[in-house]
Amino acid sequence: MPVRMDGRTVAAEIKQDLVRRVERLESRGIHPGLGTILVGDDPGSVRYVAGKHADCAEVGIRSIRRDLPGDADADLIADAVRELDADPACTGFIVQLPLPRGVDSTAIVDLIDPAKDADGMHPYNLGQLVLHVGGEITTPQPCTPRGIFALLDHYGIDLSGKEVCVLGRGITIGRTVGLLLSRRGVDATVTQCHTGTRDIPAHIRRADVVIAAVGRAGFVRPEDVREGAVLVDVGVSRVYDEAAGRYRVKGDVDPACREKSSAYSPNPGGVGPMTRAMLLENVVEMAERSAGL
Repeated sequence: MPVRMDGRTVAAEIKQDLVRRVERLESRGIHPGLGTILVGDDPGSVRYVAGKHADCAEVGIRSIRRDLPGDADADLIADAVRELDADPACTGFIVQLPLPRGVDSTAIVDLIDPAKDADGMHPYNLGQLVLHVGGEITTPQPCTPRGIFALLDHYGIDLSGKEVCVLGRGITIGRTVGLLLSRRGVDATVTQCHTGTRDIPAHIRRADVVIAAVGRAGFVRPEDVREGAVLVDVGVSRVYDEAAGRYRVKGDVDPACREKSSAYSPNPGGVGPMTRAMLLENVVEMAERSAGL
């Protein structure tokens, strides 16, 4: 039977460990704090930020919120970034994307102190992944790729020498997970597919591991998956369910693929909870580094 890689269960275990680590920091007078900058009232972004702060409460991390109006301009958002950069109570923070039309998201992210980049998406931190092919990573890592690795590791899936097909080239997942997969000590062989790739199903069929992050429901089909492949379903789509009369979250991997796999991550309930757990992990690690632990 295929192994169901349950992100909710693994994330809960990670949070239990973080509680212990936060208590150790607080015994030394160090109180980790996660900041968020939310612009506007997009329902998805509001829910996502609220979830982050609920996670903080679970493990004892302080929450620092900066909620700005939907018509906030680049200067106002930049001021909020600088405020959190300078706030000693804020260990790390994120700017929730997307930002309003006309605001350069890259320029805003570039203003974040790299040492406080809780998402691991600052150009400096991404550059560290490019520069350091092996050895310990001592800068914040992108949360979703890091969550994927933690999930696979929990279930004992060794990537060394494996053919990994990454679907998508977005900076949040596709490009960054490829950098991590090819590091010494991981040693996977990576094929990255995107909109310009010819015959994507052929690449999928050769893969030992498929990491799907394109945001197209059911993009990976059973006939394109080799027997025994590991399927990591990352992409999210909201698809209207006429029978239920509401939208449902669907992943990139057709559920019918699971019976051919050796292991798979459900979507929802797989990589998503791991991403949120890794955000907390980054913040706690930042606090530990500053304490010399």
